[in-house]
Amino acid sequence: MADALFGKRTDIRDAHDKYANQEVAYLLQRIEGYNGLVILATNQRGNMDDALVRRFQAIIHFPVPRPDERYQIWCKAFPSQIEIAGNIDWQQVAACYELTGARIMNVTQYCAVEALADQSLCIDFKRLEAAILREYIKEGKVV
Repeated sequence: MADALFGKRTDIRDAHDKYANQEVAYLLQRIEGYNGLVILATNQRGNMDDALVRRFQAIIHFPVPRPDERYQIWCKAFPSQIEIAGNIDWQQVAACYELTGARIMNVTQYCAVEALADQSLCIDFKRLEAAILREYIKEGKVV
């Protein structure tokens, strides 16, 4: 989200560019004058304004979770009210599908809503795989 507010400033070609650049400069001033902790997050660091990046005291990179970390996320993702079918092997799911924690939560929420909608309160592998594929498509990845 930070890249949306603090995107790289551009050459001024029209009034929109001028005002966009002024807004970024204003926000940079406000951050410098703020006497507190500011936390910004983005998954598009390359789109961040260089002047903003220079002002950071720390930049923390969160890589895509490894399979063992994804396994732990999957095991804790679904609410206790949702039954998990026996045909789901979380180790295999974690190893086969490289998803971030946020994307795993998107899959989880989609599956839970589907299970609530059909009143089955059960997630089987077919439903889980369809939700994962849906998430890949949203991300623009070829399946």
